[in-house]
Order: sequence, then C-alpha cells, then structure tokens
Amino acid sequence: MNTPLYIAKRYLFSKTSNSTINIITKIATVGVIIGTMALFIVLSVFSGLKSFNLFFLNTADPDIKITSTKGKSFLITDEIQNILKDTRIANYSKVIEEHAILNFDNKQKAATIKGVDISYLKVNKMDTAIVIGEWLDLKEKKGVVIGSGISRKLNLPLYSFTDNLKLFVMKPGKGQLGMNSFNSVTTQVKGIFELVENIDEKFVFTNLELAQELLNYQKNQISAIEIALDKVKNHKAFAQELQQKLGTNFKVQTRHQLNELTYKMLNMENLFTYLISTLIVIIALFNVIGAMIMMILDKRQNLKTLFNIGLTIKQIRNIFTLQGFLLTTFGLVVGLILASIVVFIQKVFEPIMIRPGLAYPVEFKLSNLLIVVSTILILGIIAALIASSRINKKLIE
Repeated sequence: MNTPLYIAKRYLFSKTSNSTINIITKIATVGVIIGTMALFIVLSVFSGLKSFNLFFLNTADPDIKITSTKGKSFLITDEIQNILKDTRIANYSKVIEEHAILNFDNKQKAATIKGVDISYLKVNKMDTAIVIGEWLDLKEKKGVVIGSGISRKLNLPLYSFTDNLKLFVMKPGKGQLGMNSFNSVTTQVKGIFELVENIDEKFVFTNLELAQELLNYQKNQISAIEIALDKVKNHKAFAQELQQKLGTNFKVQTRHQLNELTYKMLNMENLFTYLISTLIVIIALFNVIGAMIMMILDKRQNLKTLFNIGLTIKQIRNIFTLQGFLLTTFGLVVGLILASIVVFIQKVFEPIMIRPGLAYPVEFKLSNLLIVVSTILILGIIAALIASSRINKKLIE
C-alpha cells in the first residue's frame, strides 16, 4: 500500500491549507450529485411516460392487423380462415372501420365507427378502459361505446344512457351530396371509455352487424382482421410470413408499424431528454475542473517537491486524475441513492399528480441506471484529464 504514488497522494491531499478550495471542492461534489439526480430522475420519468403511452397503444391496437390494399373492404374467404388457423394465433377479430358523423342535440362530430365481433375483447382489452357504463352487449344491435373526448364535444349527459345518438355514414357510390347520400341509425350509448386524446376523440365502437348494415356490406365483408398472437417474440417476422401467405392484395402490419410515428416521436424525445439532461451534468463537471485546477495551483510547491524527488509529470497527473475521478464517483453514488429514493417515493406514495386520480408515472429501469453510471463516469474521467493536463514542467518550475 505504501507505494510512491500512494505516499505522494497522501502528501498532497492529507491537508488542504486553503479553505476556499475546500468550499469549491464541496460545491463541485454537490454539483455532481445534483447532475446525477437530475439525469436519473428525468430518465425515470420519461420511461414512466413512455410505458404509460405504450400501455394505451397496447390496449387499443392488436399485435397484428390485416387490411386490404385494394379498397376499404374485402371478403373473408375460406382460404383466409385456413391461414388464420395457425397455432401461433391466439385469437382474431373481424372489424369494420368507416368515417361517420355523430349527431346529438343538434351538435355534430366527425368520428370513426368501429364495428366489432364477439371475439374483439380476446384481441384488445378495450373493456378495461371503460370509465362509465359497460362494454357492448353484442346481442343489443344498436348499442355503442364512445370515447370521453366525443362525449365532451357532444355534451352527452354522463351516467344517463337514455338519450339517443345518431350515426350518419355516407352511402357507397357516386352522385350529388345531399341528405339522401347518408345511411343513418339511432343508437344508445352503453359506455364511455378513456385512453388518450387521439383515441378518445376518434372511435365509436358498435356491433359488427350494425356497421355492415349501415355500409350495405355483405355478411362476410369486413375492412380489417385484428390478431392476438400467442408466445411469438418476433412480431415483425410473423407479419412478414403472414404477408407472403396472403399476397399483395393485403397489408399486414404489427402494432409498432401501426404506430410508427408515435414510436419514432417517443424515441426522439428520449434522445433529446438524455442530451439536455447530460448538459446539466457537463455544467456541473465544469465545477470539478475548476476545483481541480485551483487545487493544482494551491499545491504548486508540493508538486515541485514531488518532481524533485523523482516523480514524473505523468505520475503527478495520474494522482490528480484519480482524485477527480474519486470526487465524481462519490457524487455519482450519493446522487443515485438520493434519486432512487425520490423515484421510489413517487412510485409508491404518488405525491405528484398529473390530475386527480392519476399520478405522474415513473419507472425504475436498470438500463437508465447503466446509462447514468456510464455517462457520469466517462464525463468525470474527461473532466479529471482536462484538469490534470494543466500540470507541466513550466507550472512546476
């Protein structure tokens, strides 16, 4: 343990004559602690928000969706049904989607009606998003479930499903637009769901038969097939395999492909969040560089003594590099402990709320921990190397 470098380190740092340098060093350490906390908490919050958004996408969208490349609808044939008998397919649901106009009490709203069959809830868990009322009873042909955004826009009375809601769907074909251009039906709201704004203000769920009747579709005519997979890890590879079987007349998309823009946006936000948070750490590490340089200047005579007794410039630099690295590591450890406590408190006790009943989401992830540790240590080593590079023969002589 009593190596020349160890003795030299003890000689340099056992006593610090300048109280100002002690204060600056402590400020630098606090800066690293705060920077570490900021980086870890921000990443944990973003991970929580990302999982929060993906949860809603997983609720509303299937693992795989099949649509037609030629027109809005297609006929589900025996050939298609045989392809869907694959053991990797847990369930599939026949779906019809079409633009519609909703009318209630002389207020109108454009939306998308989504006719679903009895297997729909085995593919998507939309019933878990119901906040008022209940999911469709498919035996009741004219029942609908609407989003909370549509409910607010039309001022539909809550907890009361006796008032009628009218659906208007344009008839297929060409001709002059008028009142006779629409098929319409009077429906009854059975439930209101709440997910995210772009879904809440878009969809009206109804019985598949009612949607077929509105659109003058045949019994086996639909616009999409939504699929839930069973123990399939690579959804993209399965979608490509299914695409080859179905041919070019169909388009097969995974949940990721259906929401490609959302995933890209989340990834870009994650990158920018990390970069902005890293800037906070870099600013904090400037204090470490400043503290190390002031320490070098304060120990100038000691450095001269060490140089005269045989230590090289490189060895002296290594001492200060190690000191700066240890200072950063100490700030990293303390910062991670404090940040983990903050994340744990929010996750368990939920003191910070987005709105009543909905806490700000946070998520403790090992990947975030590794990102913070690697970022702080790499930047800490760079800062220590920058500071120690100030030591040269001219400074010592």
